[in-house]
Parts: sequence; C-alpha cells; structure tokens
Amino acid sequence: MSGKKLHRHGGKSSEAVLNAQRVLRSINLCEGDVFMDAGCGDGFISRAASRMVGAEGEVLAVDQHSPSLDILREKVREEKIKNLKVLEADLTRKLSIPDETVDLCLMANVLHGFFHNEELDQAIPELLRILKPGARLAIVEFKKIEGMPGPPFAHRITAEDVRGILESRGFQFQEEMEVGPYHYAVVLAKK
Repeated sequence: MSGKKLHRHGGKSSEAVLNAQRVLRSINLCEGDVFMDAGCGDGFISRAASRMVGAEGEVLAVDQHSPSLDILREKVREEKIKNLKVLEADLTRKLSIPDETVDLCLMANVLHGFFHNEELDQAIPELLRILKPGARLAIVEFKKIEGMPGPPFAHRITAEDVRGILESRGFQFQEEMEVGPYHYAVVLAKK
C-alpha cells in the first residue's frame, strides 16, 4: 500500500441507524463486565453500556477523533456517569489498558476501516492483549447491500469477511445475528 489511507476513521455517529440497547442485549453485555467500545465515536453505545454494566462494571470508550470524544465527555459530565472512562487513543498503537482487562469489546462500524486501510495487523494484536482469556469481541458492521445508509459499498465487509479476518488472527467464531435493519453482528471469543 502507498501509505495513503483509503478510509478516514471517525466523525460520523451511527446513533440514528443503530439501537445501542438492542446491540448490547444481542451481544450479551452483563452487569459487572469490563466493556470496551473500540472506536466509540460520540459514545452513544458507551453511555448505554454504562447503565447495563452497573456500578460494579466499567466502560472504556476509546477513539482517536477528539471532536467526538468531546461530545462524549460533555454527556458523561451532564449525566454524572461514574463508570465510564474516555480514552483518546489510536487502536493501531499500544493502549493504556492493562493486559487481559476486558470481558467484552465492541467494534461498531469500525473494522471495515481497519480492513481497507490495511491496519488489521496493528489493531487486532492490541485487542488480543487487552482481552481476558475467553473474552468476546463483537463486530457490528453495515450490511453489504447497495443503497443503504453507511460507508460506500466498496468499503463494506460481509459477516463472512469478518469471520475470515478474525478467525485467522486468534479468535473463534461464536455467533452471527442481525442487530437492526442495516447492521449485522459477529461475536467471536479470544482463543
């Protein structure tokens, strides 16, 4: 690759087309979990997760797009959320999260960008490092159908693509499901 990124990470919220509660219920987020929203954007899913994991759980909202994180920080302050930590970080670099900390990591509308920018070999090992043994990774992506909201058709990836990408990099497939009219989810476990 020439070094030119094909996909720009960050900037657009999916809140209008993706129901956070439906996604989190579908991927079995539990009270007390340490949950990471990788590429959280404005954090609409992170905020919903903070209510589901409760006082004993923790939410790590990670993104590199400062303007989106500023929106999230303001909401956290307004809503007096105590169990949500906002981390401005590039997922292709070492995160300030200890090894084997996370029970469940969600990447919603994020993996396709790493795939098209050829950054998977930087991002995936870092996810493996922070996930507990047997922890789950949930990938939510726009369905690869023409004319639907979301990224350009050429940038979309199928559930089969997701499985192939992650099963070859240390994850074991668990299930695939629909999580909305425009989205599917693939849940995998760290081997």
